[in-house]
Amino acid sequence: MKILIIGGAGMIGRKLAERLARDGELGGKAISSLVLHDVVEATVPAGAKVPVKVVTGDLPAAGEAERLVADRPDVIFHLAAIVSGEAEQDFDKGYRINMDGTRAVLEAVRRAGHKPRLVFASSIAVFGAPFPEAIGDEFLSTPLTSYGTQKAISELLVSDYTRKGLLDGVSLRLPTICVRPGKPNKAASGFFSNIIREPLAGHEAVLPVADSVMHWHASPRAAVEFLRHAATLDSAGLGPRRALTMPGLAVTVAEQIAALRRVAGDKVVTRIRHEPDPFIEEIVAGWPRKFAASRALELGFRSDASFEEIVRIHIEDELGGHIG
Repeated sequence: MKILIIGGAGMIGRKLAERLARDGELGGKAISSLVLHDVVEATVPAGAKVPVKVVTGDLPAAGEAERLVADRPDVIFHLAAIVSGEAEQDFDKGYRINMDGTRAVLEAVRRAGHKPRLVFASSIAVFGAPFPEAIGDEFLSTPLTSYGTQKAISELLVSDYTRKGLLDGVSLRLPTICVRPGKPNKAASGFFSNIIREPLAGHEAVLPVADSVMHWHASPRAAVEFLRHAATLDSAGLGPRRALTMPGLAVTVAEQIAALRRVAGDKVVTRIRHEPDPFIEEIVAGWPRKFAASRALELGFRSDASFEEIVRIHIEDELGGHIG
């Protein structure tokens, strides 16, 4: 089995690559090659059991996507995107990377003439207010941000190319991934991770919204499992509706902080400082809070049991079990 990860240098791409390279198989089939593509150089996972090739390039550039699919990968994980805050601030860049890049991949697959499983990382940002108490599978996709619009357009493209028999696509509307390791990025949702990650590492974190804000979360571990499951899922059960909202946890910021306190204590929580940011507050106000992800659950997707579990996963995976 040949696997291509587009966005292989990103956090989720890196963790997915590490898991696949460690396992050496996916869905019971041996992996013969693993290609990691990004605009910056990805890292070859340590101790990889499979051949790993790293490719750098600008995905929407002419000929780049064709170069990636020339070897006819069996599974393509399309994770490449610029994040929500940056897509909102840089209109042209957002559409070029998040929409044109996706179309380039789909067209390259079409011209290559094979039919790979393509797993596209979408987002709950495809939904816009006003919301019901819990958003079900029948709720309309009406995004209120450029990022959400770009993801929604890409979902439709994946479904249409699948309908035409050009590929076998699945779009996963991922929850906000928390706790993201590394440094803060330009994602408007970044503070959800910052207020957990930075205090655990001994640093101060800024909370730009009220602690009553509720959001939908899943851990990086859960995200990797979503992607792996989508790659091996019997897609006959999906029918023409190829976009799935992933399960997650609906918690308020106050509940996040309470979970952090239970796991790490009061000293860590005192490192969080509330500093309202109107730009972030406006974006977050248009985001969904809670979902009833019935289709995904019926298809075998599973998320974390509690936000405390999410905090502990970060401590185990990123901090070696130690708190700063």
